[in-house]
Amino acid sequence: MRMTSSTILKRRSPERDKATPQHRGAAKAAAAVAAGALALSLTACGGDDKDSSGSPGNTEEAAASNVTLPKLDGTSLEIAAVWTGAEQANFKKVLAEFEKRTGAKVTFVPAQDPIINFIGSKVAGGQPPDVVMLPQPGAIKQAVDRGWAKPIGAEAQKELGENYSQGWQDIGKVGGKQYGVYYKAANKSLIWYNNQVFENAGASEPETWPDLLKTAQTVYDSGVTPFSVGGAEGWTLTDWFENVYLSQAGPEKYDQLAKHEIKWTDPSVKDALTTLAQVWGKSDYIAKGALQTDFPASVTQVFTGGDQPKAAMVAAGDFAQVNIPTTMKIGTDAKVFPFPAVGDNGPVVSGGDAAVILEDSKGSQALATWLASPDAAQIQAKLGGYLSPNKNVPNSAYPNAVQQRIAKALIDAGDDFRFDMSDQAPQAFGGTPGKGEWKILQDFLKNPKDVAGAQQKLEAEAAAAYGG
Repeated sequence: MRMTSSTILKRRSPERDKATPQHRGAAKAAAAVAAGALALSLTACGGDDKDSSGSPGNTEEAAASNVTLPKLDGTSLEIAAVWTGAEQANFKKVLAEFEKRTGAKVTFVPAQDPIINFIGSKVAGGQPPDVVMLPQPGAIKQAVDRGWAKPIGAEAQKELGENYSQGWQDIGKVGGKQYGVYYKAANKSLIWYNNQVFENAGASEPETWPDLLKTAQTVYDSGVTPFSVGGAEGWTLTDWFENVYLSQAGPEKYDQLAKHEIKWTDPSVKDALTTLAQVWGKSDYIAKGALQTDFPASVTQVFTGGDQPKAAMVAAGDFAQVNIPTTMKIGTDAKVFPFPAVGDNGPVVSGGDAAVILEDSKGSQALATWLASPDAAQIQAKLGGYLSPNKNVPNSAYPNAVQQRIAKALIDAGDDFRFDMSDQAPQAFGGTPGKGEWKILQDFLKNPKDVAGAQQKLEAEAAAAYGG
């Protein structure tokens, strides 16, 4: 379920599509500036549940009614997404409030990856959901190209214009028309860690890649494996690669590789894979069974086991919070630092999930309008493990100081972010389990010495998926 799916953000979801998005340019940024803002925002995060002003979060704000919705008594709607577990349960509470306000009945339809294939089967069977949550810009374009997606109406566009930066609006457009409402964002440029392990080891939060390697050795010397990696899900490995690549090669190269304007055999890719191998190539640095460990388990095993968890750190987006046991207090027991700078600047990789209408109706347009409103986002923000690109969600809506600072960094960044590279790629290359980039990076995790072989395989798969 990726996550899709990074605070200023990156991908987290695994389905990708068949063409790079046309409006990615508006989301291009001074990633260095945004990364600096993120680093500052996470510095000295406290463990309390107060906002930056020191006052408790206002629990009444989520009940505010800032959006006008029609009466929809007797209307039944379906919305599909790949979300499971706590993420799905929390989203259903957002849908329940929509039902309360409109009188409509909304059914959540669990989808599978690749979601674009799942939707295709539903369309072919004559029963597409009314709305689908798509985790990649490329998937939105593919839905439009296949004639499945319907444009967002005036009311939803009004909400978008009032609540979103131009960059977040533009990545939901295809051919100049608005098709996607980005309800959920992700910051994938984070590393979560077990604070007790760090304290016992005398380890400190690293700011650079060499610092990270030193911290890992310090943790290892204390008797705890440094890293947990959810290698059973290939998207987690693309997150590692993208953070290293963006910081080391820079934003321009990142954009070129995302569009396959340069090949995966480029020296910059060799450099990034070689850097990754400094961690992936040390078996003692990674918790055993990484290729059999899914994303939720990769997070949980860092925060269970008392003083001897299976690992001390996990590279994971802000959404990892839903997998941290409630016995571990965010900001005190479970802490987070920005993904360290490999090059001159730290990386800022983002991703998100957009609501796309497949069955145009008064009800589906109202649901899209609801999801574009701060009212909807506040409900899920208060439940944790969620980040909204909606700039009118009050910071106090987030449940702890760590997430409040992550959210503030996202909003303050404006359009200064890079969207997850694999989410921009054709689905066959960047978003299919057991194939393309996911599978090749899993193989590389197994054998990090074969940098040249990994590059050749990546280029062959990318060339086929991009059409040359």
